[in-house]
Amino acid sequence: MLNPRALAYLNEVIRRGSLRRAAAYLHVDPSAISRQLKQLEEDLGVQVCERYGGGMRTTEAGKLLVQHYHAQRSAEEAVLSQLVALQGVARGEVRIAVGEGFIADLIDAPMNAFMNAFPGIEVEIRMAGVNEAMSLLKDSEVDLALLYAPPVDPALHCHVETRQPLDLIVPPDHPLLELRRPLTLRDLANWPLALMDNPFGMRQMVNMVAHQERVHLKARLHTNSVAVLKNFVRSGIGVTFMPELTVLDEIQRDEIRHLPLSYPIMSEARAQIVSLDGRKLSVAAQTCLTHLSQGMRFFREDAPRLLAEQD
Repeated sequence: MLNPRALAYLNEVIRRGSLRRAAAYLHVDPSAISRQLKQLEEDLGVQVCERYGGGMRTTEAGKLLVQHYHAQRSAEEAVLSQLVALQGVARGEVRIAVGEGFIADLIDAPMNAFMNAFPGIEVEIRMAGVNEAMSLLKDSEVDLALLYAPPVDPALHCHVETRQPLDLIVPPDHPLLELRRPLTLRDLANWPLALMDNPFGMRQMVNMVAHQERVHLKARLHTNSVAVLKNFVRSGIGVTFMPELTVLDEIQRDEIRHLPLSYPIMSEARAQIVSLDGRKLSVAAQTCLTHLSQGMRFFREDAPRLLAEQD
């Protein structure tokens, strides 16, 4: 039988990067953690973590134990939440990692309706690019993640997926609108360009296409903020890449226009709600997943050219 306390200590040592930081977080003496880890190693006959520089890192055996610890905690939380559900009480907590491009769609009607319908469920929303969101899931820091254009990862389970093309967005009077055809990256050479930072799905997709087309994109502005990109375009400074639904309100107010790009990989970009594969969701998380799948425009259906279809 694995010692639950030793596993909890091991998890915090790996999470915090050092024994002393873990001890400070847990409000215990470092020697107590050291004894527990030493006993765990003696019981199992394997090394679970090792010193490097000024900190600690996990061994392969340690990784397996931490994964087992998270799986146990998730299973226990799921059972407890189901017991609560059997009593007809909707309460609990759901933690969501989400890219900024989803926020307007998420916080609008869907989250408002969910919180009104389930006042006993607390929601934690963490802003994160696609790389960070996937890491938060794997570290069991969040229950669900809303991802745009994520890389394939067998460690994640996709619950819902829709096609949301990555378009070029431009000011409403921009000369590129006169081309009246899907654009290429070379069409952008003469125009100021803004790009998201590398950890975000939109930027990773643009990088992939630029590499395939052997085009060097020189950006005038780099940012980790969707709001900054919107204002860059809305103010008339230049152009950037974004899915239509992220700027739907601005398009409807005629502050921004969107143009399709000629690359199949961009027109096939996907939006997903994912969780960690093999981890059973709590009733609160499952309820939230169902609500967002049905309430968010991003996940109700494919939206390759939403406004064009409405015309």
